[in-house]
Amino acid sequence: MQTLYPLLIRPDPIPYQRQRWETPDGDFIDLDWLVTAGGVTATEEARSLLVVFHGLEGSSNSHYVLALLAAAAAIGWAAVAVNFRGCSGESNRLPRAYHSGDSDEIDWILHRLRTTFPQQQHYAAGVSLGGNALLKWLGERGSAAGCCLQAAAAISAPVDLAACGHHLAHGVNRVYTRHFLHSLKRNAAAKLRRYPGLFDERRMRSARNLYEFDDVVTAPLHGFAGADDYWRRASSKPLLGGIRLPTLLLNAVNDPFLPPRALPAANEVAGSVRIDFPRQGGHVGFVTGNPPGQLVWLPQRVLHYFQHEV
Repeated sequence: MQTLYPLLIRPDPIPYQRQRWETPDGDFIDLDWLVTAGGVTATEEARSLLVVFHGLEGSSNSHYVLALLAAAAAIGWAAVAVNFRGCSGESNRLPRAYHSGDSDEIDWILHRLRTTFPQQQHYAAGVSLGGNALLKWLGERGSAAGCCLQAAAAISAPVDLAACGHHLAHGVNRVYTRHFLHSLKRNAAAKLRRYPGLFDERRMRSARNLYEFDDVVTAPLHGFAGADDYWRRASSKPLLGGIRLPTLLLNAVNDPFLPPRALPAANEVAGSVRIDFPRQGGHVGFVTGNPPGQLVWLPQRVLHYFQHEV
């Protein structure tokens, strides 16, 4: 319920100003900038900039992105939601799209933002898939991550992709798998129409879980030998000890995507990582208050960390 209920009380849409960036390999991504009441982005005037990376099949309109950006606006921060390739409502150009371990994509985005807005304090929040990719980048770059960010937060990140994928394939959790597969297969079919023979269509359409889909689509399109290779190399958990930037790792113990045994222990993360594992919250849920409930706890927790705990 904590995971699904936010869809019923999602925040109102936010006025965005869209900006398209050409990628180094000839593709594009769309960034949606928070617009102030005066109708302009507050990037130049604000002292701080919040960058948000969404989850699997999410976008700048996901409920958690809207909540985070609204909270940033309330304290006078500039904010931008990064739509991964193909997630902004328009298919990307290349056969590849986005994946859980795409730390190189995170790298060039954050470096370009730092170069474009050198005067601001930069903070990044990654949610679910975006959180894993951000953590992987943080672990790989170590102290060099400080060139781009003051601090980071990863929310409901599937730090162990194998544990997450297999957990979602059993019991009631299969409802989430069906939801993701419906969207993933639709987008994969669109890729095949543009690039016939890109992968085995029969295997794609018959995939019953994320492992089977990743094995035939995600892995080969992004340079992995198969689902096992992808899940192993893209998981951020082995890299958490290399993080040197102040980082909040926020996961609910009852997250249906990641079993509690897969949550990292204190000795598996660097001293710069603040572990926060509340008992309740589901997967990017964290609904609080009297009915109908509110989605303010998550953004307040993240922004409090950035403002007062770093």
